Amino acid sequence: MSQPEVKSESVGTVVVAGSANLAIAAAKLVAGLISGSASMLAEAAHSVADTTTEVLLFLALRRGARPADARHPFGYGKESYVWAFFAALFTFVAGAGFAITHGITTILVHEHSGDFLISYVVLAVSFAIESVSLARAARQVHRESRRWRTTPWRYLRLTADTTLKAVFLEDSAALIGLLLAGAGVGLSELTGDELWDGVASVLIGVLLLTVAATLAYTNLSLLVGRAVPERLRREMELSLAGLPEVNRIDTLFTMQLGPMDILVAAKVDFRDDATGAEIEATADEAERRLRERYPEIRYLFLDPTGALPAPEHRAGREPEPPAGNGTVDPGL
Repeated sequence: MSQPEVKSESVGTVVVAGSANLAIAAAKLVAGLISGSASMLAEAAHSVADTTTEVLLFLALRRGARPADARHPFGYGKESYVWAFFAALFTFVAGAGFAITHGITTILVHEHSGDFLISYVVLAVSFAIESVSLARAARQVHRESRRWRTTPWRYLRLTADTTLKAVFLEDSAALIGLLLAGAGVGLSELTGDELWDGVASVLIGVLLLTVAATLAYTNLSLLVGRAVPERLRREMELSLAGLPEVNRIDTLFTMQLGPMDILVAAKVDFRDDATGAEIEATADEAERRLRERYPEIRYLFLDPTGALPAPEHRAGREPEPPAGNGTVDPGL
């Protein structure tokens, strides 16, 4: 069985996002030093925090793709969710926390935001760079959603590739945040009141808080052991049930072991007259069918099980005597 590899497209998306954030941080830092604007310097620190998040996501991809060994027979896929969870927490603390705190301070103190012109220029440049990063992430989301035959929004909501999800949500939040920052700076210049700049900063913090909470919840769910989406599970069950030697699928369990690794385990009722060789051939065909449609399936376990007992024999119940034999009054 081939070992899991780093998904190169996701790595590229993370690298592009990290490079974009680093360039934006440099632009904001230069603008802050030239204008003496405390808010632009704060935004530079925010972009540095975003860059650190991308480093953690890159580490998640690399660490999660290590091959299985004797101590970890199912691989290290879940470790990618650990580092992605740390990245979400970092966004929560360094991003949302700083933006909200700085915004409240600006509202209370009404510090001057610096040179407005240089702020507009940097915001415009940042918007252009963030758009490039978001466009790449959006293209990957659309390609993957077509492969899984679903909508981009549904794919983004249910995907186990949390690094791609993080980049898409963070870049989207960054663009919305830049628009909020532009509105705050513009209203502050028009009214001469720094209140609007502070309000914009608080709203950006709330936006980052929402993104961080969403990503943290997603990664925590996958760490616990989340199943594949229900539609995919039903398709797998139908594919197995359609095999000629199979009577019925009693139970089908799935679990995401990593962004590119799925475990499938099923209790299968084979035909009573099926030989051992036929059951082996059916198991091989089941593995071929499922992996042909879903290459992410790395482990498939089929447990042959006998036919289910009749309803009256289940759970230790005694069969009811037939009606009309004089032993039971049907009216009772």
